[in-house]
Amino acid sequence: MVVASEPAALQIGINLDGVLVHDGLSTPQAQTRMAWVKHSGAFDYIEKNIDPTEDFAPYFQWVEQHGVPIRVFGGIFCAHQDEHRMRWGLRTGGPLGAKIFNMQLYARRSDGREISDREVADFFLEAMEHGSQSGCLPSLEVHVDMWSERFARVEAVANLLAQSNVDLRLTLDHSHLIFKIDNPEELGLSSVEPGSDGGRHRLAAGNPKAFYTQWLKSGWVVHAHARSVATGVAHNPRARRTRELQGRAIQYPFVQPGTGQFHSDWNEQRLQEWKAAVRELLVHMRQQKSPQQISCEFIPFADYGGGARYSIWDNNLACAQWLREEWATIQAAATS
Repeated sequence: MVVASEPAALQIGINLDGVLVHDGLSTPQAQTRMAWVKHSGAFDYIEKNIDPTEDFAPYFQWVEQHGVPIRVFGGIFCAHQDEHRMRWGLRTGGPLGAKIFNMQLYARRSDGREISDREVADFFLEAMEHGSQSGCLPSLEVHVDMWSERFARVEAVANLLAQSNVDLRLTLDHSHLIFKIDNPEELGLSSVEPGSDGGRHRLAAGNPKAFYTQWLKSGWVVHAHARSVATGVAHNPRARRTRELQGRAIQYPFVQPGTGQFHSDWNEQRLQEWKAAVRELLVHMRQQKSPQQISCEFIPFADYGGGARYSIWDNNLACAQWLREEWATIQAAATS
Protein backbone atom coordinates (compact mmCIF):
# COMPACT_ATOMS: atom_id res chain seq x y z
CA MET A 1 0.00 0.00 0.00
CA VAL A 2 1.30 3.45 -0.88
CA VAL A 3 0.67 6.03 1.80
CA ALA A 4 -0.11 9.42 0.31
CA SER A 5 2.11 12.24 1.51
CA GLU A 6 0.69 15.32 -0.18
CA PRO A 7 -0.75 17.99 2.15
CA ALA A 8 -4.36 17.15 1.24
CA ALA A 9 -3.94 13.48 2.11
CA LEU A 10 -5.91 12.06 5.00
CA GLN A 11 -3.48 11.01 7.72
CA ILE A 12 -4.52 7.66 9.20
CA GLY A 13 -3.11 6.37 12.46
CA ILE A 14 -3.58 3.45 14.82
CA ASN A 15 -3.85 3.24 18.57
CA LEU A 16 -0.95 1.08 19.72
CA ASP A 17 -3.36 -0.85 21.99
CA GLY A 18 -4.89 -2.28 18.80
CA VAL A 19 -1.66 -3.78 17.48
CA LEU A 20 -2.30 -7.38 18.54
CA VAL A 21 -4.34 -10.35 17.37
CA HIS A 22 -6.67 -10.77 20.35
CA ASP A 23 -6.49 -10.84 24.12
CA GLY A 24 -6.37 -14.63 24.26
CA LEU A 25 -2.78 -14.51 23.00
CA SER A 26 0.33 -12.91 24.43
CA THR A 27 0.44 -9.18 23.81
CA PRO A 28 3.45 -8.12 21.71
CA GLN A 29 6.04 -5.84 23.27
CA ALA A 30 5.77 -2.15 22.39
CA GLN A 31 8.79 -2.19 20.07
CA THR A 32 7.38 -5.22 18.25
CA ARG A 33 4.05 -3.42 17.85
CA MET A 34 5.79 -0.42 16.34
CA ALA A 35 7.57 -2.73 13.91
CA TRP A 36 4.21 -4.22 12.88
CA VAL A 37 2.90 -0.73 12.16
CA LYS A 38 5.96 0.18 10.12
CA HIS A 39 6.01 -3.02 8.09
CA SER A 40 2.27 -2.89 7.33
CA GLY A 41 2.64 0.40 5.42
CA ALA A 42 -0.98 1.08 6.33
CA PHE A 43 -0.60 3.87 8.87
CA ASP A 44 0.92 7.34 8.95
CA TYR A 45 1.29 7.62 12.70
CA ILE A 46 0.76 6.00 16.09
CA GLU A 47 -1.56 7.07 18.89
CA LYS A 48 -0.17 6.14 22.30
CA ASN A 49 -1.91 6.13 25.68
CA ILE A 50 -0.06 6.83 28.91
CA ASP A 51 0.82 3.89 31.12
CA PRO A 52 2.12 5.41 34.37
CA THR A 53 4.29 2.34 34.99
CA GLU A 54 5.93 2.43 31.56
CA ASP A 55 9.38 3.80 30.80
CA PHE A 56 8.94 6.17 27.85
CA ALA A 57 12.64 6.84 27.34
CA PRO A 58 13.04 4.08 24.66
CA TYR A 59 10.17 5.49 22.57
CA PHE A 60 12.36 8.30 21.29
CA GLN A 61 14.75 5.73 19.81
CA TRP A 62 11.95 3.50 18.52
CA VAL A 63 10.24 6.38 16.72
CA GLU A 64 13.50 7.17 14.95
CA GLN A 65 14.26 3.50 14.27
CA HIS A 66 10.88 2.62 12.77
CA GLY A 67 10.11 5.98 11.20
CA VAL A 68 6.52 6.06 12.46
CA PRO A 69 5.76 9.18 14.52
CA ILE A 70 3.70 9.25 17.70
CA ARG A 71 1.41 12.04 16.57
CA VAL A 72 -1.20 11.61 19.32
CA PHE A 73 -0.48 11.04 23.01
CA GLY A 74 -3.02 10.85 25.82
CA GLY A 75 -4.68 9.07 28.68
CA ILE A 76 -7.53 8.78 31.20
CA PHE A 77 -7.70 11.26 34.06
CA CYS A 78 -9.59 11.87 37.28
CA ALA A 79 -10.04 15.46 38.46
CA HIS A 80 -8.45 16.44 41.79
CA GLN A 81 -6.07 13.47 41.47
CA ASP A 82 -4.37 13.24 38.08
CA GLU A 83 -3.45 16.84 37.30
CA HIS A 84 0.24 16.11 37.84
CA ARG A 85 0.11 13.14 35.43
CA MET A 86 -1.74 15.28 32.90
CA ARG A 87 1.00 17.91 33.05
CA TRP A 88 3.67 15.22 32.74
CA GLY A 89 1.93 13.77 29.68
CA LEU A 90 1.80 17.15 27.95
CA ARG A 91 5.49 17.74 28.67
CA THR A 92 6.38 14.28 27.36
CA GLY A 93 4.07 14.25 24.34
CA GLY A 94 5.58 17.36 22.78
CA PRO A 95 9.18 16.06 22.62
CA LEU A 96 7.86 12.70 21.31
CA GLY A 97 6.39 14.63 18.36
CA ALA A 98 2.75 14.48 19.41
CA LYS A 99 0.67 17.50 18.43
CA ILE A 100 -2.51 16.31 20.15
CA PHE A 101 -2.95 15.12 23.72
CA ASN A 102 -6.18 13.11 23.83
CA MET A 103 -7.83 13.32 27.27
CA GLN A 104 -10.59 11.19 28.73
CA LEU A 105 -11.83 12.88 31.91
CA TYR A 106 -13.92 10.81 34.29
CA ALA A 107 -17.48 11.86 35.14
CA ARG A 108 -16.61 11.75 38.84
CA ARG A 109 -13.83 13.43 40.75
CA SER A 110 -11.45 11.58 43.05
CA ASP A 111 -13.81 12.17 46.01
CA GLY A 112 -16.70 10.48 44.16
CA ARG A 113 -18.64 13.67 43.45
CA GLU A 114 -19.83 14.36 39.91
CA ILE A 115 -17.50 16.71 38.12
CA SER A 116 -19.11 20.03 37.22
CA ASP A 117 -18.97 21.73 33.83
CA ARG A 118 -16.85 24.44 35.43
CA GLU A 119 -14.35 21.88 36.68
CA VAL A 120 -14.14 20.27 33.24
CA ALA A 121 -13.46 23.67 31.71
CA ASP A 122 -10.80 24.46 34.32
CA PHE A 123 -9.07 21.08 33.76
CA PHE A 124 -8.99 21.83 30.04
CA LEU A 125 -7.73 25.38 30.53
CA GLU A 126 -4.85 24.12 32.66
CA ALA A 127 -4.02 21.53 30.00
CA MET A 128 -4.08 24.23 27.32
CA GLU A 129 -1.64 26.33 29.34
CA HIS A 130 0.87 23.50 29.68
CA GLY A 131 0.28 22.11 26.21
CA SER A 132 0.95 25.47 24.61
CA GLN A 133 4.45 25.34 26.10
CA SER A 134 5.25 21.88 24.71
CA GLY A 135 3.44 22.14 21.37
CA CYS A 136 1.12 19.26 22.30
CA LEU A 137 -2.41 20.65 22.66
CA PRO A 138 -5.18 18.88 24.58
CA SER A 139 -8.36 17.45 23.09
CA LEU A 140 -11.24 16.14 25.23
CA GLU A 141 -12.64 12.83 23.97
CA VAL A 142 -16.38 12.20 23.95
CA HIS A 143 -16.47 8.82 25.64
CA VAL A 144 -18.55 6.55 27.89
CA ASP A 145 -17.94 6.82 31.65
CA MET A 146 -16.58 10.33 31.13
CA TRP A 147 -18.19 13.72 31.80
CA SER A 148 -19.10 13.86 28.10
CA GLU A 149 -21.28 10.73 28.09
CA ARG A 150 -24.13 13.14 28.74
CA PHE A 151 -23.57 14.62 25.32
CA ALA A 152 -25.46 17.88 25.94
CA ARG A 153 -22.72 18.87 28.42
CA VAL A 154 -20.28 19.38 25.55
CA GLU A 155 -21.93 22.62 24.46
CA ALA A 156 -22.15 23.82 28.07
CA VAL A 157 -18.41 23.36 28.57
CA ALA A 158 -17.70 25.03 25.22
CA ASN A 159 -19.69 28.06 26.35
CA LEU A 160 -17.69 28.28 29.59
CA LEU A 161 -14.41 28.11 27.68
CA ALA A 162 -15.59 30.82 25.30
CA GLN A 163 -15.81 33.15 28.30
CA SER A 164 -12.02 32.75 28.55
CA ASN A 165 -11.63 33.22 24.76
CA VAL A 166 -10.59 29.59 24.40
CA ASP A 167 -12.14 27.20 21.88
CA LEU A 168 -13.13 23.71 22.95
CA ARG A 169 -11.09 20.97 21.29
CA LEU A 170 -12.81 17.59 20.90
CA THR A 171 -11.92 14.07 19.83
CA LEU A 172 -14.89 12.54 18.02
CA ASP A 173 -15.40 8.78 18.17
CA HIS A 174 -18.77 8.01 16.60
CA SER A 175 -18.81 4.54 18.13
CA HIS A 176 -19.48 5.97 21.61
CA LEU A 177 -22.67 7.58 20.32
CA ILE A 178 -24.02 5.27 17.63
CA PHE A 179 -23.85 2.05 19.68
CA LYS A 180 -26.50 3.59 21.96
CA ILE A 181 -29.13 3.75 19.19
CA ASP A 182 -32.04 1.35 19.86
CA ASN A 183 -30.69 0.70 23.36
CA PRO A 184 -32.95 2.41 25.95
CA GLU A 185 -30.57 1.73 28.84
CA GLU A 186 -27.64 3.32 27.04
CA LEU A 187 -29.72 6.25 25.80
CA GLY A 188 -30.81 6.90 29.37
CA LEU A 189 -27.19 7.13 30.53
CA SER A 190 -26.72 9.94 28.00
CA SER A 191 -30.05 11.66 28.77
CA VAL A 192 -31.22 11.10 25.19
CA GLU A 193 -34.92 10.49 24.62
CA PRO A 194 -35.43 7.32 22.54
CA GLY A 195 -38.34 8.84 20.62
CA SER A 196 -39.88 6.80 17.83
CA ASP A 197 -36.53 6.37 16.04
CA GLY A 198 -34.43 4.84 18.81
CA GLY A 199 -32.47 8.04 19.38
CA ARG A 200 -31.42 8.58 15.77
CA HIS A 201 -32.63 12.19 15.79
CA ARG A 202 -29.63 13.03 18.04
CA LEU A 203 -27.18 10.22 17.22
CA ALA A 204 -27.40 9.27 13.54
CA ALA A 205 -25.84 10.78 10.44
CA GLY A 206 -27.96 13.00 8.23
CA ASN A 207 -29.79 14.63 11.12
CA PRO A 208 -29.02 18.35 11.58
CA LYS A 209 -29.69 18.04 15.33
CA ALA A 210 -27.28 15.13 15.79
CA PHE A 211 -24.77 16.04 18.47
CA TYR A 212 -21.67 15.45 16.39
CA THR A 213 -23.13 17.35 13.42
CA GLN A 214 -23.36 20.38 15.69
CA TRP A 215 -19.86 19.83 17.08
CA LEU A 216 -18.39 19.68 13.58
CA LYS A 217 -20.26 22.80 12.53
CA SER A 218 -18.95 24.62 15.59
CA GLY A 219 -15.36 23.74 14.68
CA TRP A 220 -14.63 21.93 17.94
CA VAL A 221 -13.54 18.58 16.47
CA VAL A 222 -9.75 18.45 16.05
CA HIS A 223 -9.18 14.69 16.12
CA ALA A 224 -11.19 11.51 15.49
CA HIS A 225 -11.21 7.75 16.09
CA ALA A 226 -12.61 5.06 13.82
CA ARG A 227 -14.07 1.88 15.32
CA SER A 228 -17.20 0.30 13.86
CA VAL A 229 -20.29 -0.48 15.93
CA ALA A 230 -23.78 -1.84 15.36
CA THR A 231 -26.97 -0.53 16.90
CA GLY A 232 -29.15 -2.48 19.30
CA VAL A 233 -26.42 -4.78 20.65
CA ALA A 234 -26.99 -4.97 24.40
CA HIS A 235 -23.61 -6.08 25.75
CA ASN A 236 -20.35 -7.89 25.10
CA PRO A 237 -21.20 -11.18 26.82
CA ARG A 238 -17.65 -12.50 26.50
CA ALA A 239 -16.08 -9.99 28.87
CA ARG A 240 -16.96 -8.24 32.11
CA ARG A 241 -16.08 -4.73 33.21
CA THR A 242 -16.64 -5.80 36.83
CA ARG A 243 -17.90 -8.95 38.51
CA GLU A 244 -21.44 -7.61 38.23
CA LEU A 245 -21.34 -5.85 34.85
CA GLN A 246 -20.88 -7.24 31.35
CA GLY A 247 -18.80 -5.29 28.87
CA ARG A 248 -20.51 -2.70 26.72
CA ALA A 249 -20.92 -3.24 22.98
CA ILE A 250 -18.69 -0.49 21.58
CA GLN A 251 -17.02 -2.62 18.90
CA TYR A 252 -18.61 -4.60 16.10
CA PRO A 253 -16.15 -6.28 13.73
CA PHE A 254 -15.46 -4.46 10.48
CA VAL A 255 -14.33 -7.73 8.90
CA GLN A 256 -16.45 -10.88 9.02
CA PRO A 257 -15.16 -13.01 11.92
CA GLY A 258 -14.61 -16.73 11.68
CA THR A 259 -16.93 -19.27 13.23
CA GLY A 260 -17.05 -18.84 17.00
CA GLN A 261 -14.77 -15.80 17.02
CA PHE A 262 -17.56 -13.33 17.87
CA HIS A 263 -20.41 -13.54 20.35
CA SER A 264 -23.21 -13.30 17.77
CA ASP A 265 -23.96 -13.65 14.06
CA TRP A 266 -22.24 -10.99 11.95
CA ASN A 267 -24.05 -8.98 9.30
CA GLU A 268 -22.22 -6.42 7.17
CA GLN A 269 -25.40 -4.34 6.83
CA ARG A 270 -25.18 -3.52 10.53
CA LEU A 271 -22.10 -1.40 9.81
CA GLN A 272 -24.01 1.04 7.62
CA GLU A 273 -25.13 3.58 10.23
CA TRP A 274 -21.59 3.90 11.55
CA LYS A 275 -20.14 4.12 8.04
CA ALA A 276 -22.60 6.88 7.11
CA ALA A 277 -21.47 8.94 10.12
CA VAL A 278 -17.79 8.50 9.28
CA ARG A 279 -18.42 9.48 5.65
CA GLU A 280 -20.12 12.62 6.93
CA LEU A 281 -16.97 13.36 8.96
CA LEU A 282 -14.71 12.77 5.94
CA VAL A 283 -16.78 15.13 3.79
CA HIS A 284 -16.47 17.75 6.53
CA MET A 285 -12.71 17.22 6.66
CA ARG A 286 -12.46 17.68 2.89
CA GLN A 287 -14.56 20.85 2.91
CA GLN A 288 -13.10 22.50 6.00
CA LYS A 289 -9.50 21.23 5.64
CA SER A 290 -9.55 20.36 9.36
CA PRO A 291 -9.03 17.94 10.99
CA GLN A 292 -7.42 15.69 8.39
CA GLN A 293 -6.36 12.81 10.58
CA ILE A 294 -8.16 9.89 12.14
CA SER A 295 -6.92 6.97 14.26
CA CYS A 296 -8.19 3.45 13.75
CA GLU A 297 -9.04 2.14 17.20
CA PHE A 298 -10.17 -1.46 17.20
CA ILE A 299 -8.93 -2.62 20.61
CA PRO A 300 -9.37 -5.40 23.19
CA PHE A 301 -10.78 -4.68 26.71
CA ALA A 302 -14.23 -5.51 28.04
CA ASP A 303 -16.25 -2.77 26.30
CA TYR A 304 -14.68 -3.48 22.92
CA GLY A 305 -13.13 -6.72 21.61
CA GLY A 306 -12.45 -8.31 24.98
CA GLY A 307 -12.97 -12.08 24.97
CA ALA A 308 -13.47 -12.24 21.20
CA ARG A 309 -11.14 -14.25 19.00
CA TYR A 310 -11.25 -12.37 15.69
CA SER A 311 -8.11 -10.49 14.68
CA ILE A 312 -8.18 -6.94 16.03
CA TRP A 313 -5.10 -6.13 13.94
CA ASP A 314 -6.82 -7.27 10.72
CA ASN A 315 -9.82 -5.10 11.55
CA ASN A 316 -7.58 -2.05 11.99
CA LEU A 317 -5.88 -2.77 8.67
CA ALA A 318 -9.19 -3.20 6.84
CA CYS A 319 -10.62 -0.05 8.38
CA ALA A 320 -7.57 1.97 7.31
CA GLN A 321 -7.95 0.69 3.75
CA TRP A 322 -11.65 1.58 3.72
CA LEU A 323 -10.93 5.09 5.03
CA ARG A 324 -8.40 5.68 2.25
CA GLU A 325 -10.84 4.43 -0.38
CA GLU A 326 -13.64 6.64 0.96
CA TRP A 327 -11.30 9.64 1.09
CA ALA A 328 -10.22 9.05 -2.51
CA THR A 329 -13.85 8.87 -3.60
CA ILE A 330 -14.69 12.11 -1.78
CA GLN A 331 -11.63 13.83 -3.24
CA ALA A 332 -12.48 12.70 -6.75
CA ALA A 333 -16.09 13.86 -6.42
CA ALA A 334 -14.95 17.28 -5.17
CA THR A 335 -12.57 17.83 -8.10
CA SER A 336 -14.67 16.36 -10.92
